Amino acid sequence: MKASLPVTVEDIEAARRRISGRVLRTPLAFSASLGEICGVPVGLKLEHHQTTGSFKLRGATNAVLSLSADERARGVVAASTGNHGRALVHAAKAEGMLATICMSRLVPDNKVREIRRLGADVRIGGKSQDEAQQEVERLVAEKGLVMVPPFDNSAVVAGQGTLGLEIIEQMPEVATVLVPVSGGGLASGVAAAIKAQSPATRIVGLTMARGAAMNASLAAGKPMLVKEYPSLADSLGGGIGLDNHVTFRMCRELIDDIVLLSEEEIAAGMRHAYTQEREIVEGAGAVGIAALLAGKVMAFDGPIAVILSGRNVDMGLHLRVMNGEADPFRVEAQ
Repeated sequence: MKASLPVTVEDIEAARRRISGRVLRTPLAFSASLGEICGVPVGLKLEHHQTTGSFKLRGATNAVLSLSADERARGVVAASTGNHGRALVHAAKAEGMLATICMSRLVPDNKVREIRRLGADVRIGGKSQDEAQQEVERLVAEKGLVMVPPFDNSAVVAGQGTLGLEIIEQMPEVATVLVPVSGGGLASGVAAAIKAQSPATRIVGLTMARGAAMNASLAAGKPMLVKEYPSLADSLGGGIGLDNHVTFRMCRELIDDIVLLSEEEIAAGMRHAYTQEREIVEGAGAVGIAALLAGKVMAFDGPIAVILSGRNVDMGLHLRVMNGEADPFRVEAQ
């Protein structure tokens, strides 16, 4: 791994010490059904069992604990597709801080309600994550709030990377890690942690085919704007920011491949998680399982780790998917 990358394994180890006792060390369970399909051991990293229902609590907690006393007094603000907002409010509240969360109208109602319930000042507007970010920047300029980005921030990436440290400890022989990719905070941190200790381990990023911002950006060689569509994997929506400073570079250097998944494939992943693994996961959390079922990640030369990144799905939508609906957003996306 290149020493010049914005976040190193030393940063990630420091983050683990900082957030110890404030986040869960989540279990890794082996899947008999997926192991039979793949012909090698498949471990499911059950990060959807995290306190706020997703991996986002790791990065948000590390970022909050890294703030100065003056910054804590001013309060924090962030744009979110739901899970980062929930995590940031939780982390800020634990430190007696105020949090403002800006979200687009594409964020599911169940995630908005939970963030409000936790006591955040919620701002809804626009049709994309980029438009929500514009409101964040206005609040920073006018009210002096401290921005805690959902992914493009070294402290956030280091916090997410603690998940990678756990994987390599729980599954030392891991040959392939399947990680959801949106803005790249999770993928960057996990890849940095794992490749520092096991350089040959393959890191495969997974995302929905609709509006895959990091994939488009890596293909273009620079951060790109993409149109956002409703998706079962709503947590993977949004751009990476045209002035991206951290995650684009890290994903470019550390991720070995990115796989795109259709809505039908994501739905199949959610159904398998529920019927075979007895786990409720949101679409973004099911993309690793989806890729294995679809045969889009192959040629395994050793054990596979699959990150189940979140569970914060609308249960009505989950029921529709379990009952066989493959693409609930078909009309809206046209």
